[in-house]
Amino acid sequence: MFARVMSFGVSGMDGYPVGVEVDTSGGLPQFAIVGLPDSAVKESSERVRSAVKNLKYPWPASRITVNLSPADVRKTGPVYDLPILLGILAAEGTLPAPDAHQAFLGELSLDGSLRPVSGVLPMTLAAARHGIRELFVPAENAAEAAAAEGITVYPAHTARQVAAHLAGDTSLSPARHETYNADQTWNGPDFADVRGQEEARRALEVAAAGGHNILLIGPPGTGKSMLAKRLPGILPPLSYQESLETTAVYSVAGLLPEGGLLHQRPFRSPHHTTSASAISGGGSVPRPGEVSLAHNGVLFLDELPEFSRETLEALRQPLEDRMVTVSRVHGSAVFPCRFMLAAAMNPCKCGYLGHPTRACTCTPAMVEQYRHRISGPLLDRIDLHIGVQPVEYSALAAEHGGECSADIRARVMEARALQLKRYEGTGVRCNADLPSGMLRRYCRMDTGAERLLRGAFERMGYSARAYDRILRVARTIADLDHSKMITAAHLSEVLQYRSLDRGGRR
Repeated sequence: MFARVMSFGVSGMDGYPVGVEVDTSGGLPQFAIVGLPDSAVKESSERVRSAVKNLKYPWPASRITVNLSPADVRKTGPVYDLPILLGILAAEGTLPAPDAHQAFLGELSLDGSLRPVSGVLPMTLAAARHGIRELFVPAENAAEAAAAEGITVYPAHTARQVAAHLAGDTSLSPARHETYNADQTWNGPDFADVRGQEEARRALEVAAAGGHNILLIGPPGTGKSMLAKRLPGILPPLSYQESLETTAVYSVAGLLPEGGLLHQRPFRSPHHTTSASAISGGGSVPRPGEVSLAHNGVLFLDELPEFSRETLEALRQPLEDRMVTVSRVHGSAVFPCRFMLAAAMNPCKCGYLGHPTRACTCTPAMVEQYRHRISGPLLDRIDLHIGVQPVEYSALAAEHGGECSADIRARVMEARALQLKRYEGTGVRCNADLPSGMLRRYCRMDTGAERLLRGAFERMGYSARAYDRILRVARTIADLDHSKMITAAHLSEVLQYRSLDRGGRR
């Protein structure tokens, strides 16, 4: 007897249909799974066998062959347990064969209960594109799957519930599709806790308004990490499309908490011992790295020069292309990584170069060696280099701090709204994404700004990439000022935010 049950797999960030074909025939009892299964898929035979027996269904005393098509694509994970079980029962006539518009996902426990699997959201989106109208998933994955539109999701706690639904005995209730509401509140650290550091606060506001990368440079204890951790609180709320993209990344990585779509922008802060593959993504089965887990959010690298050279250089392509390609023997995967890079570093190895009261113990050669751990090409990709100085006692002892995150966020959202309107229909979301070919059209300068930039470019020897990034940041400052033209004042502020270009590197 033969039965076919539809399921789905995930490769990188893309779901694809998998036909689970089950054939039971005469001969010595045997259970074979073919179609390029990995170890987890091969072990489905034991999970399915135990689940069928513990659910009190008869186990066929025949040869069972399961084919996962297409057979030339490697199948990974335990997601096919449920469709294999249903296929066996359908092939034996215990259950009616599922319809072609129904698909099934889920890992089985030995007692027949369903366990959650990773990658459900990309698979659900793919199912909707391929005309699947009903999708059966473990109950823990229901909120995630229900975020997709155009498909009915049925959550189940056990395989028996799915079987009873197919047999018409007891119907499962579909999961409710909830309308996405952007989270307008921020419950994390607030800028009101920060004392002093007016220049750094302003630079972070500019970075948030345009989606720019930022590097904070200063002695230990000046609040670099404290400032960076408050950056997500002044970013605009996630849009529905951004939330879908970010949730899909976390779903594939198996890091998605229960509750459906993510509503807060991610903030990732890997330790400086993190490897290059952990940053960019990898594994025998490619999985998202830190740059992708920070998609539509912030990647914070504290103690930037302490990261290995290989790890830092792995950031160059993701920062430029907003996506990373991970190639392995069994294929390649493309992961999105549209993130803001926020980094912090000391000015020298001992940390006290330029400190007003403490002497630096580093020689000029040691300072040069320390700073050259960050390559010029990587530094070119960081838009703002901000010096963070120790806070004076009067500011620390003040009863109140500076502006709260909500007030700063309001200005950031106004600037982002201007950018969305300006770039409507171009695919550009913010100034940091503005392609070089569109700079002349959207970054128009008055005569004073043009003259100032020409002089700075000739004196400092900026690269073409640095020139483009200066214009993008100037456009952001002009947006915060509600100005259509970039003026000399806007450009002067940008040039102050390039401290390593003004002599920080020799």
